Amino acid sequence: MPAADVETRHWGTLPGGQDVQLFILRASNGVTVTLGEYGARLLRAQMPDHDGKLGDILLGHPDLSAYLEQEDALYFGATVGRVANRIARGRFELGGTEYQLAVNNPPNHLHGGPGGFHAVRWEGEVSEGLNGVTFRYHSPDGEEGYPGAVEVTARYTLSAEGWLTLDCWATTNAPTPLSLTNHAYWNLADGGAGSVLGQTLTLAARQFLAVDGGAIPVEVRDVEGTPFDFRAGKPLGQDIGAENEQLQQAGGYDHHFILESKADELRHAATLSDPSSGRQMQVWTTENGVQLYSGNFISGSFVGWDGARYEKHSAACLETQQAPNAVNQPELDSLGQKPVILQPGQTYRTTTQWRFLVMKK
Repeated sequence: MPAADVETRHWGTLPGGQDVQLFILRASNGVTVTLGEYGARLLRAQMPDHDGKLGDILLGHPDLSAYLEQEDALYFGATVGRVANRIARGRFELGGTEYQLAVNNPPNHLHGGPGGFHAVRWEGEVSEGLNGVTFRYHSPDGEEGYPGAVEVTARYTLSAEGWLTLDCWATTNAPTPLSLTNHAYWNLADGGAGSVLGQTLTLAARQFLAVDGGAIPVEVRDVEGTPFDFRAGKPLGQDIGAENEQLQQAGGYDHHFILESKADELRHAATLSDPSSGRQMQVWTTENGVQLYSGNFISGSFVGWDGARYEKHSAACLETQQAPNAVNQPELDSLGQKPVILQPGQTYRTTTQWRFLVMKK
């Protein structure tokens, strides 16, 4: 599909006066994706069901103001960084210097801090010759407490068969932690109007990271014989109420799963399926881990597309990323994680692909 078919609209204006655009991508099979410059963000995704009826599959909001004003919407669909997930106590040491970051998820630092990549305007432009959009952002030295300036690019492309690909790459002028992800909230049945717990999840992981009460990894555990075993596929909510200390302290799933093959190879990581609509989404990635989050803290205060009120467990996140707190736990490198520290002269790269399919009745 030629680049001219990408629709561009004015989305809103930031408090500082910057205009913010949105972009709409369409595939020949009916998949439609809306993107926004604020947070290099997935705003909306729609696809047909097995009767050909188009429906929402992603939580989000039509108005820019919702992402600026409502805490529930902070990360919806955003490109998250500099470091996705948590850094214990917001501290790390690099090159003999200790850095203190914002503690915005007490007692830890989360998703790059309150002014992270989700909360800035990226410069977006239609990708020449592609059905896609390229977003660019310059993160200055010291932003949110991180060392070094970073030039980061996030490019979304949508194929004719409805495969959405996110390619990210970045460079730095000084050593700095970097681990990006997209924080999309998926519900294939109704875009979050109802629960996601009846949808089936398959996850290609035989190990996960057990965490402490602050969601910081404490040990690697096998999924065998636990509620964390999704290898054969099961409803997301089947075991969410089990008497398991990990589930109880997190209010559901909020855990990092270790994929079984090497990082940097694009391979199948997870499949989410909705039996009622026939919609299915495969997640492919070059990352070695996936953070599964079952929407445990969605409060019901946020009203999104077509008036849908998003309640607890109304969506699932499958965040392809490096392990939480990897900057402070180098032993995680033995799990096949790529180094979390980006060096000058290196190029950070990561790819995630969502393949939207319809199952037969």
